[in-house]
Amino acid sequence: MIWLIRLTALRLRQEVLEWSGAWWFLLTLVVQAVLGPLIGLFVWSAIFPTNPYVTKYYVALMLVTLMTESFEQYTFAERIYDGTIGHELLRPQPVVVGVIGTNIAIRIWLTVMGAPVVVLAEIALQVPFSWSAVVLALPALVIAAALTFLWTLALSLSAFWTERVHAIVGFGSYVSTLLGGTIAPLAFLPEPWRAIGKVLPFYAMLGLPAEIATGRVHGVAIVTGNAYQLGWVAALTVLSISLWRLGVRRYTVVGG
Repeated sequence: MIWLIRLTALRLRQEVLEWSGAWWFLLTLVVQAVLGPLIGLFVWSAIFPTNPYVTKYYVALMLVTLMTESFEQYTFAERIYDGTIGHELLRPQPVVVGVIGTNIAIRIWLTVMGAPVVVLAEIALQVPFSWSAVVLALPALVIAAALTFLWTLALSLSAFWTERVHAIVGFGSYVSTLLGGTIAPLAFLPEPWRAIGKVLPFYAMLGLPAEIATGRVHGVAIVTGNAYQLGWVAALTVLSISLWRLGVRRYTVVGG
């Protein structure tokens, strides 16, 4: 375990340095990440202009989105398509080490570059956050980041069987946006969509940590939400490992 942590840390350092030269591209990713919550903020603020929950929720959701975004359909699946994943398979380390290092590096840069936007929105909208609620949201945020990574990775592993991985991941992102709380807070969805949304992994990826940060979810509901998150992390971990093993068995690289 210590060996894996050291390898991941080294890969993370390497990826952070490599991505430091792509700040124009990273800026487009920041815009992409905050655009959905900003649209939701404008729409629902117009519908409920006196409801402070709306502004607080979407400001929190902007930061959650920045810190949990995953792009394995580009950083991982493309290596399956062009054959460079073969080099990773020959290294004396799990392939996932590099995938995790790249994922965290991109998230670090997105957070650094996007945090000023969130702070400006908080100041401009005069959104008061309780530090105790923010601290309580941190475990949910960490698990949400792992959950989003596993969801995107599982979908990206379809690259072993199809060339339509971007469409598959795009559809998965759309479902996550719809039922995760970006288009509308889960509290605003009608039944039975609200009840369904709470047990699916998408709310655990986005809406839950944002709602905890607003103070709307507290007490036993936080523990229950974290339990749902961990359950989905376990399920998607098993799914990803199974898809990886099946995919590697049928994978063939020609040339070198």
